[in-house]
Amino acid sequence: MENMQPRKRRAARKRTAGAIVIALLTVTTIISTALAVTFGMRYMQSNARNAELEAQIVQSELSVPVISDSVEDLEAESATEESVEVMGESQGDEDISVLLQAKEDELEASIKERMKELVTAEDGSPLKMLRSFFPENLIYADNDEYVFAPVLDEVDKHSLLAENFVETDDGEMQYVADGEVISHKGIDVSKYQGDIDWEAVASDGVEYAFVRLGIRGYESGKLVLDEYFDQNMRGADDAGISAGVYFFTQAVTVEEAIEEAEFVLENMADYNVTYPVVFDVEMIVNSNGRANNLSQEERTEIAIAFCDAIKAAGYTPMIYGNIKCFTKLLDMTRLNDYEKWYAFYDDYMYMPYDVGIWQYTENGRVAGISTSVDLNISYKQY
Repeated sequence: MENMQPRKRRAARKRTAGAIVIALLTVTTIISTALAVTFGMRYMQSNARNAELEAQIVQSELSVPVISDSVEDLEAESATEESVEVMGESQGDEDISVLLQAKEDELEASIKERMKELVTAEDGSPLKMLRSFFPENLIYADNDEYVFAPVLDEVDKHSLLAENFVETDDGEMQYVADGEVISHKGIDVSKYQGDIDWEAVASDGVEYAFVRLGIRGYESGKLVLDEYFDQNMRGADDAGISAGVYFFTQAVTVEEAIEEAEFVLENMADYNVTYPVVFDVEMIVNSNGRANNLSQEERTEIAIAFCDAIKAAGYTPMIYGNIKCFTKLLDMTRLNDYEKWYAFYDDYMYMPYDVGIWQYTENGRVAGISTSVDLNISYKQY
């Protein structure tokens, strides 16, 4: 979307030395915990083995007939047994110490190698390293710090496999299962793409397009129709490309959300809209947007109001957002009934929640469009 570029630059600046130190301290904590668990388990296993050996020794002693019949002999025998016992304990402790040290060295070397692999890879970064070590969280940079958002059990998850995502020679993402391309190629456009040759777009394999219908001004609060909306909707339809629409919200009340839904429904009534009608809930960056200070509960209520109005009119509602939207801005436990469109610019889809469409780059190139364009893949047809 048009508001993503400054955010991407800001995210790059957040990878500061301080954040890296925090990341390394966090990983050090995890290493220590892992070592403690490993050593504890090894120690208990060694104790169990020692107990078993002691039981065997006792059993062996019981089976040997006692031939000593004097106090002196019994005392000498007892002293010998105590000496053997002490020597056994000493030898056992030494064996355990050697074993634990070997395992500690092995584990430390393994973790260091994994860290080196993640950080020195072509696309390596502290964030990617942290995400690998903490799969139970969704981690992102925000306000010069790393945010660890727990993955919520109550939110529906997808069943996509990471190994099935394939990047083509042209830099496009596909989802391939059993040798078959399951995903569908799409774009999203607004006035910023200018005049588009939609026939050329279709020849480049684009199956669907999300066209920006309009926005609410982030300062004025005025509802504004995108000046290229009509041209893009008709062009896509004539070229046989399925179309959905999206609206950039700045509603601060449920009443304004319903007003936005009515504005969208009114302006798309004369067009063939077969793909979802999307509610873009991004925050305004580098400016004080009128909706920036909404609470999670308020923003969630607003999103539900818009989606329910769209659904009541017979269309499929969808919510668009990035990782911050789907962890902090919205209460995802209340949004399982609505389709999601996820923006995350990388070569892997970092999101466990059920999303129908992934916007994986804002710098795509498509025939018929002279500017860069957002590229998407969906996992089904709408």
